[in-house]
Amino acid sequence: MSRSDTQATVNQHLHALYRDHNGWLRGWLRERLNSSADAADLAQDTFIRVMLARTADALHKPRPYLATIARGLVIDLYRRRSLEQAYLEVLASRPEVHAPSAETRAIILENLVAIDRMLDGLGQRTRQIFLAVQLDGLTYEKTAQRFAVSVSTVRKHLAKGMLHCLLMDEE
Repeated sequence: MSRSDTQATVNQHLHALYRDHNGWLRGWLRERLNSSADAADLAQDTFIRVMLARTADALHKPRPYLATIARGLVIDLYRRRSLEQAYLEVLASRPEVHAPSAETRAIILENLVAIDRMLDGLGQRTRQIFLAVQLDGLTYEKTAQRFAVSVSTVRKHLAKGMLHCLLMDEE
């Protein structure tokens, strides 16, 4: 089978998957999001992920697979909205003179989402210790006191967090 024949077969599988399951997926998402527009967006994003993963032709149980991808996208959506809301609340508490431009706000929000995604892979304790040192500016000693651990444990968690962030940055 030639490369073009193989690609045509993959495209047929993807088209059939979309045709057979898009309506179901949009309904499934609409129930969870209470928004037709968000459901349509996330359904499209789900099929894009399937297309990029090139798994459409190998699916034996497509609905659980699609639901798993969509569930992750819903979590990402809620996390992004939560970050955005927290950021907007901080902005609202600042005097207007210090308020950043719309472009700066968008860049900051994009960076916050990227940082959140990067830290998501860390365990809870490692994330807390990493943020205490990096964001709160606590010394290793004060961080150790806050979390009732040794300074060497703080160092280990911080090293683990930094390594994780470096590896995520390379992806």
